[in-house]
Amino acid sequence: MLNVPHFPTQLHQVAAELIRDYFIQIPYVDTFLVVNSCARGKAVPESDLDFAVLVRPDTDPIKIKEIGVNWHKYSSENGIIIQYKNAHPFAQLHLDIIYGNYIPEPIELGTSPDFFELEIGNQIFYSAPMDKAGPYFIKLQNIYLPYYNENLRLERFTMIKRACEYDLKHIPVYMERELYFQAFDILIKAFQKFLQLIFIANKKYPIAYNKWIKEQVSDHLQKPELYHKLTRILSVSNIESNEINEKANLLYELLNDVSFCPL
Repeated sequence: MLNVPHFPTQLHQVAAELIRDYFIQIPYVDTFLVVNSCARGKAVPESDLDFAVLVRPDTDPIKIKEIGVNWHKYSSENGIIIQYKNAHPFAQLHLDIIYGNYIPEPIELGTSPDFFELEIGNQIFYSAPMDKAGPYFIKLQNIYLPYYNENLRLERFTMIKRACEYDLKHIPVYMERELYFQAFDILIKAFQKFLQLIFIANKKYPIAYNKWIKEQVSDHLQKPELYHKLTRILSVSNIESNEINEKANLLYELLNDVSFCPL
């Protein structure tokens, strides 16, 4: 099933149609995709316009660079696009030219979550083709929906859980050194890895790890009781107290609760 984009204002729609018409004339383009809020019907007048231009997998990288250069020149001079950007101080237009080549990077301890599931989710699952879906986009949907390869899923679950545990175990070390803000930063990273993990565990694609948390956990995962517990994790009233250690312990308990995070 293909999603249908929904634009919050006429100017959003006119600009999107203009940009679509520009890209679908390029022979290397397979599908012009609306992504993020407009693709999911959640956009408001202040929302950005976000697009992903899926090119055929055999497209020469030189041609990709050429498409990007030409688009930058066109978008900087077009009156409708300029009007859209000036319509609101926060109005942004983001456009990525993508190959649809999703390769997970090795999980490094101590780093932020990677974008593997996020990219597949937002570009393949939640995205909305504007005009029509090309054959390459349909092929990618057949590969990655309802979820990606099971062996890879189990491998990533194990690695990301270990990475989350690594972060949580380091928090007391930073707290002992009175590096409170660094400890809190690590708690945020562990929190985001936990979100990444529960989506992998439940074979669902995420939207983001820093927003739409209630929608994702309560509605998409149908775990409102988990969402209630998560609201407590990053609520710290005194950063120099023992609260961060306490929050890390709460998150560690959730990480090992099979009802929330089953393999």
